[in-house]
Amino acid sequence: MRKPRILIVEDELVVARDIRLQLEALGYTVVGEADTGEQAVDLAAQLQPDLVLMDIQLGRGMDGIAAAQAICAERDLPIVFLTAFSADELLERAKLAQPYGYILKPFTERELRTVLDMALYKHQADAKLRELALHNQTILDNLLHGVICFNEQGLITTGNPSAAVMFGYDAHQLPGCNVFELIPDPHRRQDDNCAQFNQLNATDPRSCHHRETQGQRKDGTTFPLNLTISRITLSGQIAYIGIVRDLSERQQSEEKIQHLAFYDELTGLPNRRRLLDRLQLAASACVRSEQHGALIFLDLDHFRQVNESLGPGFGDDLLREVATRLPLCVRENDTVAHFGGDEFMVMLETLGLHSLAAAAHAETVAHKILLELAKPYSLRGHAHVSSASLGIVMFNQHLTLPDELLKMADVAMYQAKAAGRNTVRFFDPAMQALALARTALEKELKRALVRQEFVLHYQLQVNAEGEPIGVEALVRWQHPDRGLVGPAEFIALAEETGLILQLGQWVLRTACKQLVQWSGQTETADLMVAVNVSALQFAQADFVDGVTQALLQSGARAQRLKLELTESMLLHDVPEVIAKMRAIKALGVSFSLDDFGTGYSSLAYLKRLPLDQLKIDQAFVRDLQTNPDDAVISQTIVSLGQHLGMHVIAEGVETAYQHETLRRMGCNAFQGYYFGRPTAPEELLLKFTKITPLALMA
Repeated sequence: MRKPRILIVEDELVVARDIRLQLEALGYTVVGEADTGEQAVDLAAQLQPDLVLMDIQLGRGMDGIAAAQAICAERDLPIVFLTAFSADELLERAKLAQPYGYILKPFTERELRTVLDMALYKHQADAKLRELALHNQTILDNLLHGVICFNEQGLITTGNPSAAVMFGYDAHQLPGCNVFELIPDPHRRQDDNCAQFNQLNATDPRSCHHRETQGQRKDGTTFPLNLTISRITLSGQIAYIGIVRDLSERQQSEEKIQHLAFYDELTGLPNRRRLLDRLQLAASACVRSEQHGALIFLDLDHFRQVNESLGPGFGDDLLREVATRLPLCVRENDTVAHFGGDEFMVMLETLGLHSLAAAAHAETVAHKILLELAKPYSLRGHAHVSSASLGIVMFNQHLTLPDELLKMADVAMYQAKAAGRNTVRFFDPAMQALALARTALEKELKRALVRQEFVLHYQLQVNAEGEPIGVEALVRWQHPDRGLVGPAEFIALAEETGLILQLGQWVLRTACKQLVQWSGQTETADLMVAVNVSALQFAQADFVDGVTQALLQSGARAQRLKLELTESMLLHDVPEVIAKMRAIKALGVSFSLDDFGTGYSSLAYLKRLPLDQLKIDQAFVRDLQTNPDDAVISQTIVSLGQHLGMHVIAEGVETAYQHETLRRMGCNAFQGYYFGRPTAPEELLLKFTKITPLALMA
């Protein structure tokens, strides 16, 4: 163990020598001796002893008390005074240096040892206390919670940095403030200062006052606060320690959770749950007031095509734009909600006591919504035009069940879609039966896909000489109860529900397999098979891969496969459409533009598309004999196809007149009942050398 190192300050050399001998005999190490105050200050800095044994009365210059003060100002070092004088004035002055001991000359070795050991022990204990205090202060300074200490009058004596920051004060400003200045009215207690805390037990750490209240910053702003106060005794005086915690983040989190529970995160509008709550309240109010209300169910038309044509995320952009426009169409007390997906709901309250006037008001709002949503959108710089289908159901004291109202509004909305979209329809009880039938049909469609109840029939396509050149694959549903069901009854629903993707891929694979079967027979080996592709199917990112896989897995010749596209699917993102078509053309597959003349294709785009065939729609073929305009349109399409180097085929040919007229126009190929109805592949074994219409129909 290291011996304590002591610096002796004594101006009498004989006394200094005796003290040295005594110290060394007691086991101490004397590191140096000084005979003046100035020399003591210098040696204390140089030698850094563990203790200074200082004579108060030094012969010249700085006395021992002044030297002790100078040493302690620079370094924490225990000082023990030596003196032959015991005057009260001298002792009082010596206290200013805060010595660790005081020895009157003469003294014994025992007295010297006792005073020095106690001084060294006390200094070590003080150092540990200072370290502990520093440790505790560091913890307080770095606590996220605020800590304040205040007296019985409520005056703050200390506060950590977190408390100062929390209440908007500088660290030195908080002490001296009254603790009740940190709590605003009416939360501030008006009784006698801290009297309400006097019942706390100063010796029991579990005796605390807990409270959630409001805090007030220096600038007057308030915030939610958690306050815990404990009573303590400090230097014989009652005091209080307050732990304060800012609850702003917790409150914001709770508010966010509450908001997410009742509001849609994407649009910021009330969600389904919130609307149902408000609808229940509105319905109850109708019972009391006999006022009429209205529920408008809104579904965006062709919403699925937004992401498919413009890219991921654009659909969300459109929904947010719609959410900003809808509130512009209603009153402040009306409710606009986002139901999810592309569905919105508008609830109109207090529309009056008269049903006709209320319905007229609801219809006016609905048409205002249609006009607002029909205005062009700019989605990340892309121009976009949209529309919506609206269903309205009125409610009053006799019709107030929210679930029933939602079903009725949904039925009315689908009636608006059935009427051509971008329109408004009121609920009609007869529509309910249609909606139920639609729901049942959707379930049956899903089951039919699982059970593989679909079959392909093929309709013959012939050239100008009546020779078979190909067929069009047409899907049929072999229903277990209803028999063979035509596409008109289920294709539209399959497209609306997205089931067309699974069905379309099945049609493509099945047609390719049929090509392989026919390739083994001389009569059918050269037939082209045309397959219809839906807009939704073509828009899929993996459509090219789907065609490739169908060909590879079946082994069909790509040159025998033709895909029929409609004009509507070519209107969006033309470069992407062209890229897909070229990728498929590279496989050897050809393209036909179906129902040409019924859409809105730009001729400039038509030139750019890698098409092989134009198909004259049956709407122009049907009245060739009676409507000169149809004849002019048909001739124009034929001439356009010839000019662009495309093959032209007419569908819906049912009479000899139609066939002959189109043939004279220069039409290359024909399809229709005049040459044969769609039939199962095994029934399509006819004489293919040269088939006349009459022979085909026999």
